[in-house]
Amino acid sequence: MFIGWDWATETHDVTVMDPAGKRVDRWELAHTEEGFAQTLARLRKYGDPAGLPVAIETTRGLAVDRLLAAGHPVVPVHPNAFHAMRARWGASRAKTDAGDSMKLADYLRTDGHLLPRLEPTEQATLDLQALTRTRADHVEARVAAVNQLAALLDEHWPGGKAVFASLDSDIAIAFLERYPTPASAAKLTAGRLEAWCKHHGYSGKKPGSVLIERLRAAPKAASRLSEAVVTQLVRTQTALVQSIRATIRALDKAIAEAVETHPYAPLFATMPRIGKVSLGQVTGEIGPILERAQTCEQFIVEVGVVPVTRASGKSRTVAFRYATNRRARLALTTFADNSRHDSTWAAKIYNDARARKKRHPHAIRILARAWLRVMWACWRDGACYDPGIHQANNKIHTAAEAPLTA
Repeated sequence: MFIGWDWATETHDVTVMDPAGKRVDRWELAHTEEGFAQTLARLRKYGDPAGLPVAIETTRGLAVDRLLAAGHPVVPVHPNAFHAMRARWGASRAKTDAGDSMKLADYLRTDGHLLPRLEPTEQATLDLQALTRTRADHVEARVAAVNQLAALLDEHWPGGKAVFASLDSDIAIAFLERYPTPASAAKLTAGRLEAWCKHHGYSGKKPGSVLIERLRAAPKAASRLSEAVVTQLVRTQTALVQSIRATIRALDKAIAEAVETHPYAPLFATMPRIGKVSLGQVTGEIGPILERAQTCEQFIVEVGVVPVTRASGKSRTVAFRYATNRRARLALTTFADNSRHDSTWAAKIYNDARARKKRHPHAIRILARAWLRVMWACWRDGACYDPGIHQANNKIHTAAEAPLTA
């Protein structure tokens, strides 16, 4: 039997089809516990869940989790691919929930052998992945909050924006909390500003005379808001930035603790320039792909650091791969970019690519592809990365080579 599941936020539609393409059963269920329980029980009437694959247009969510927990093989179908197939069921490309569940079941019946199936991911990997993805969302929110703060200062206090851009982030936020308006900073002098910065642990890259000059040289705002309102706006925005920074620090601590106990983390922990957060991102995003990949080449393709070749007749193009796991590619390329500053082997691969006139992003993907082969070998053999053995096996001798230009 083949099952098509058309999912939505409030209701779902399910179709059961036999190997001959005949619709055996079809029903609609509500997005409730009773609806899921009754549907899973109804599906069990058609056999063992392990022999009842389900086609659905998503890779995650409550429906996918419940199907996997019940033992059903889940076959995710990309919505674009499914849309391209609609012409086989009629030129009008009509769309209804009942019709989509039937089409999904039929698509699974005819092409299911070509479609990959979801495999349950290790619990520790899921936990780490959730932590690192939440951290990435909070970092994005922090950037947005800081940009909003900069726009607020630009409109109501350009001098404060000039000082804010000159100081370390922690010191800059403390400065705005203490001096949120031009009037509050009117009596500042170079000496007082330098002493205040030193009291708050400023590194001292810019002396007080430079900071006060930037403060005074900035144009005056033409804001018609009262000082009390500007004070409230600036302090509210700085409080938002501080709160997001606090959540990021808490997530960093949780990620570090999760990495310490993760079974895959020791395999990659000794790689160059891979900190706790980067190790958590690589393990959380690369781990699930490692678990299901059958070959090294499949592993590399799914991470998305190889281009897509399109050839037809005399036409042939090699283009950037857009359809891939974006988070996994970002985690890997970030690590690869850092690794070249602490690994002779990685630096040589990057510099060789640049010497071949590759742009920086392309050279980083080439280096990332090389690191994936190393990760695959570590995973396959269950051996932790050893930089000494790795460089000895690759016979890196850069001293005798002419320096490469970037």
